[in-house]
Amino acid sequence: MVDDPFIYGQIAAANSLSDIFAMGGEVINALNIMGFDSCNFEKSIMSEILQGGKSKINECGGVLVGGHSIETKEMYYGLSVTGKVNPKHFWSNNTAKIGDILILTKPLGVGVLSTCIKADMLNLKEIQEAISYMIQLNFYAISALKDIKVSACTDITGFGLLGHLFEMSRDDISFVLQKDNIPLMKSAIKYANMGLIPAGSYKNMEFVKTYIYSKDEVDILYFDAQTSGGLLLSIEQKDANKALVNLKNAGYEKSAIIGEVCKAKEHKIIIK
Repeated sequence: MVDDPFIYGQIAAANSLSDIFAMGGEVINALNIMGFDSCNFEKSIMSEILQGGKSKINECGGVLVGGHSIETKEMYYGLSVTGKVNPKHFWSNNTAKIGDILILTKPLGVGVLSTCIKADMLNLKEIQEAISYMIQLNFYAISALKDIKVSACTDITGFGLLGHLFEMSRDDISFVLQKDNIPLMKSAIKYANMGLIPAGSYKNMEFVKTYIYSKDEVDILYFDAQTSGGLLLSIEQKDANKALVNLKNAGYEKSAIIGEVCKAKEHKIIIK
């Protein structure tokens, strides 16, 4: 995805840590899990990747307690993370309430830009923008929302916005999205319009399209697989504006109210 091993480690760690934050929890410790090709890469590369990962563990107050590495032809890196959460403040992904407001904390488009990075098509500014979102921890949302009741939450990763939103559904609710409010990275729009769309986006679309209603063609970026994507939060209407302000002040400047939860309709997701 990126050539810089330290940044690669940061991105992989941020992505791994996100599941804890999506449940409203805090990180206790983490274990490195790495496959490394020592035949083609120097050990210093491994060290930089691990340092990048450690920097993100430290940032959220976690402790690195070791790890496991094996020799592999294809290099990979991630974390096994242990966290904790007060059961009274646990954020589940399927407990949204009718009347809730939906807030997304990061713009979509990282999947498209990652494809373009691999093809060496992005300029430096575009690369830096994509990296800035991928290394940004969802950790700061926890304190930003500490005085606000979160009905439900998930993080947007491999299934894209609409795939993960569908995971939040139940038989008694549907979601109404306002397409003009969904934050998209401008560079991702440009390259998606050029057809530079990862195959995973189309797979995501095929999986969820029968549950979606829109009078217009649905933007492919709504299906874009995110690496270390933002949080999708379901919050009571009376607290939504306060939550939005707090999230922006915490560094999630592109946070936006994108829709609401309503009584079950014919389709699970309605896009207006």
